[in-house]
Amino acid sequence: MKYLLLSLAVLVPVAALSIGLAPRGDARGDAKRRASFISRDHWLAVAIAGVALMVLTAIFDSLMIHADLFYYADELISGVRIDLAPIEDFAYPIAGVLLLPALWRMLIKPKPDSGESRAMDVSGSPAMGLSRSPAVDASDLPAVDFSGLPASDSGGSRMAIFAKLRALFWASRPVSWINTAYPFAAAVFLTQREIDALLVVGTLYYLIPYNLALYGINDVFDYQSDLRNPRKGSIEGALLPPEMHRLTLGAALVTNVPFLIVFVYLADPLALMLLAVSTFGLLAYSVPKLRFKERPLLDSIISSTHFVSPAVVGFALAGAQLTGAQVLILCAFFLWGMAAHAFGAVQDVMPDREAGLGSIATALGAKHTVRIALTLWTTAGVLMLFTPFPGPLGALIAVPYLINCAPYARIADEDAYLTNRAWRRFIGLNYFCGFLVTMLLIFAVRYG
Repeated sequence: MKYLLLSLAVLVPVAALSIGLAPRGDARGDAKRRASFISRDHWLAVAIAGVALMVLTAIFDSLMIHADLFYYADELISGVRIDLAPIEDFAYPIAGVLLLPALWRMLIKPKPDSGESRAMDVSGSPAMGLSRSPAVDASDLPAVDFSGLPASDSGGSRMAIFAKLRALFWASRPVSWINTAYPFAAAVFLTQREIDALLVVGTLYYLIPYNLALYGINDVFDYQSDLRNPRKGSIEGALLPPEMHRLTLGAALVTNVPFLIVFVYLADPLALMLLAVSTFGLLAYSVPKLRFKERPLLDSIISSTHFVSPAVVGFALAGAQLTGAQVLILCAFFLWGMAAHAFGAVQDVMPDREAGLGSIATALGAKHTVRIALTLWTTAGVLMLFTPFPGPLGALIAVPYLINCAPYARIADEDAYLTNRAWRRFIGLNYFCGFLVTMLLIFAVRYG
């Protein structure tokens, strides 16, 4: 099958789904006019995003093809190109820009129209504002089902199932999926220089199932403390009601085990040991008795392991013989992960102390933890200076993180919640810096 026909086979149902879920008006006068404006804004946003993605696709596809990262068989493409990029490659951004708004509309509930002071979060539990909150007991919360509506108003079993899937989706922290999938994919591709079953299956695992286990298990065992945390109930963390706990643990088990079985089958003894360390770190961070997340300093170490171990496992499964430069890069990445966790813990100093939880930030205090994060990011940048070109350019990637973190080097514990502003910027920085890392990898593959 030619790529153009294959692309159309994907685009047609995606377009139908996007149109079917797009905002539309109702039969009432003013409401219909308002909805028509919403619909117009929706498609305008889709169009703007589509044009931007098309331009970026043309630029970066051409760069990657020029770098000989991949090629297309002439008999399978139409021959129409924009610069070096075949027209078929533009199906991916078009599908993405159509599908993602549709999925967003499916997975996000509209805010209640009433003047309630307590907004409902994506899990159906009340979301708290960005301020320190007193202890809240689960019995104080209104009875809600997983669609975010009062239990008596639930729209049937189909809606309940969908709402549970939506809760699992947000429990997996979709905004962070790339942080674990990318390291694995980069490690395997740099080793094998081709896209094969290992790369596809492993990237899929570290994209969704791994994150569902990592964050879902954490949300289950942190429920009581999360009730006191003003950040929960947003993209920064789900607030799973108790009714979802068993389902979340079961979903984590069912989605992870098949992939792990495949990895065990493919692994040599070294890869098997590294996979065991990665899986143990995933569990040990949150499960009772171990709870490494409550052990100061160890919490930052094990958190960094969550992001670095996919790369290490990827290298091992692909049979890489690590060079000194690659070891330095992994060390720099590990320090980056520790800094990220430490800085993220600062904003939770007060809620964690109120809940009786330990962390590097509760042990050392906000300002000292911020300074440790600054030191770790700086050291990560310095390590990159000792790698072959273009590695030293990677040292510059630490600069945006330092700029974002530095203003809080003297912050008091009682004001630590203010660092949430920088933490939200940090989430965006990861995407921007990931783009820069990708450019460096392309250069290294082409000219290294």
